Amino acid sequence: MSDVEMQVNTLYRYPVKSMLGETVDAFAVGPGGVEHDRRLALIDQATGRVASAKQARLWRSLLKCCATADSGRVSIRLPDGAQISADADDVDARLSELVSRQVHLTDRRPAGASLERADPDQVLDRGEDAEVDAPLLELGQATPGDSFTDYAPIHAITTATLEHIGTEAVRYRPNLVISTPPGFPPYAENDWVGRPLVVGQARLRAVCPTPRCAIPTLEHGELGRAPHALRTPAAENRVAALDFGVLPCAGAYFEVLTPGTIRVGDPVVLA
Repeated sequence: MSDVEMQVNTLYRYPVKSMLGETVDAFAVGPGGVEHDRRLALIDQATGRVASAKQARLWRSLLKCCATADSGRVSIRLPDGAQISADADDVDARLSELVSRQVHLTDRRPAGASLERADPDQVLDRGEDAEVDAPLLELGQATPGDSFTDYAPIHAITTATLEHIGTEAVRYRPNLVISTPPGFPPYAENDWVGRPLVVGQARLRAVCPTPRCAIPTLEHGELGRAPHALRTPAAENRVAALDFGVLPCAGAYFEVLTPGTIRVGDPVVLA
């Protein structure tokens, strides 16, 4: 597989956790992940937990918002089309009104920050508004700094996996979409664990397959629901993902061995 020709297809970053993000032509990566990626998040004032659409019952409306970063300044487009700066005086009030809960937007990941990860199978079976099991997930355990990543600094997925499942990349919220040639097997990312990946100037290493939650099934902006985005990997690719257990997976998490810039079209080499 190290001889297979692969390249960077699309680059994504998501300045505010659980909001839609933006595609870019290039970005810098370091130990803490992609520059301007998941650098802000909403904190639920009632619980102290990070707001995440993994708990669809409370936070799926965040996927109707879109956040972009221009020279480090983050702007949020609300579902009604209004734009608001992340540093605006009334941003907390506007976002609290949107989600019908008191929230605070922050760029500081609290010690032990966690979110509710609603059981994805129960969400599929019972619906988005159902009360389901929701164990806590401690954020950024493999990501140094203040980034609000779920686990590791970088998430990548191949076009082979996306085309096999038959869904849009944005549903899985990757940083890297990697183009693979015809005949490349889906879920090959499972086999990359422990191996370095050279992408542009950066050198990454896969740490585990990416467990999938209910988020890919939800509405994303103008995209409707897509239950198959979870049901397909649940039927075909339940694998062990570190201490998370045996879960439906698609894509892989990566740590950054060598910082650098990654650009669309860069070759991707599995060492």
